[in-house]
Amino acid sequence: MRVLIVNTSECTGGAAVAAKRLTQALINNGVKAKMLVCEKQTDALYVASCGPLLRIMRHFVWERFVIWATNLFSRRNLFEVSIANAGEDITRTSEFAEADIIHLHWTCQGMLSLSGIRKILRSGKPVVWTMHDMWPCTGICHHAHECNRYEEACGECRFLRFPGKKDLSHRVFERKRRIYSEGRLAFVAVSTWLAKRAAASALLQGRQVATIPNSLSLEKFRLSDRTDMRSLLHLSAKHVIAFGAARIDAPIKGFSYLKQALSLLVREKGYAPNDIHLLLFGNVKDAHTLDDISVPYTHLGLVRDESTLSQIYSASDVLVSSSLYETFGQTIIEAQACGCLPVSFDNSGQTDIISHRRNGYLARYLSPEDLAEGIDWCLHAHIDRHELRKNVLGRYSESKIAQQYIALYHQIQKQQLPQ
Repeated sequence: MRVLIVNTSECTGGAAVAAKRLTQALINNGVKAKMLVCEKQTDALYVASCGPLLRIMRHFVWERFVIWATNLFSRRNLFEVSIANAGEDITRTSEFAEADIIHLHWTCQGMLSLSGIRKILRSGKPVVWTMHDMWPCTGICHHAHECNRYEEACGECRFLRFPGKKDLSHRVFERKRRIYSEGRLAFVAVSTWLAKRAAASALLQGRQVATIPNSLSLEKFRLSDRTDMRSLLHLSAKHVIAFGAARIDAPIKGFSYLKQALSLLVREKGYAPNDIHLLLFGNVKDAHTLDDISVPYTHLGLVRDESTLSQIYSASDVLVSSSLYETFGQTIIEAQACGCLPVSFDNSGQTDIISHRRNGYLARYLSPEDLAEGIDWCLHAHIDRHELRKNVLGRYSESKIAQQYIALYHQIQKQQLPQ
């Protein structure tokens, strides 16, 4: 069996990390898998670029221009939506020709257009689409937040400057509806929370949505001595709290809630500021994001190296994930594998991973007070670090996740093409 994993990026962002780890897991479990991306960022032999980078950048710029113009040249919500009006034709690539299964992941921002997706489906090859956000089951948004219009037909979109019943979101939604019926297509959600939202979408009506979480290589995320790792990272505080994202100041990552929680720990929980050290990893677009942090901190920048991530988690007592929404929570299982307790809100995909007060803490949604309570609980909890790691191995190991996908590939290969 030959599988082609398709994702916009090779390394940047949670979907890219998950897609590449799955490619490696499939290869390690006997599948001939390759990964097709916009830009090859490493020397991995199983990764290929789908076309000239300049052409892909033109697709990206054209898509953003149309969204910008539709919103009367306002930058507001410019990256909250995608319309997939331009992209590469991957059916012309040798990687596509060789593949038995096409496995789509996150393909927005210049990778695939809706026309390109239609061409993939019309090729007759079975397609699996793993959803890392809500875009495949909505009109144009990546996260619907409180909106449920995607359950009928989208329209009156909150992300558009001039919403209406037949606005851009509605038109893209209807186009997706037509395209999805043109081939063998199976959807996968990375959490039960996302699966429920996807199943409620009119786009996926009558379709089964499988739930398969992301995988993790425990060879790369190791349980190391905490004292040694703190010495390596030059950390001397009594407690270390980690927070990371591809972009720390992305509004959806909820960093402001962590800053409020840290202030509460100092003001109301009796912690001296120097007792806590905040360890940050990820890009920051607005430097003022790091203003007004009530405890000492270290900003490591964007960290892609998994051995360095393992050191960060092993050195930390607590990982905080204060995102407004998480379709899964990759950093949470990475932290647990390294013996670090996670704290997160109780509203979305992370609830699959964290059992409240057993292997982490689920705080009330958007409550900095309960986030502080969770951090305090984790700092005093007596949880066996080896048990944390054992739980991750049992649920998210490469072999376990790879076998679930292999079973799905065999299942979709047996389906008949739509008439």
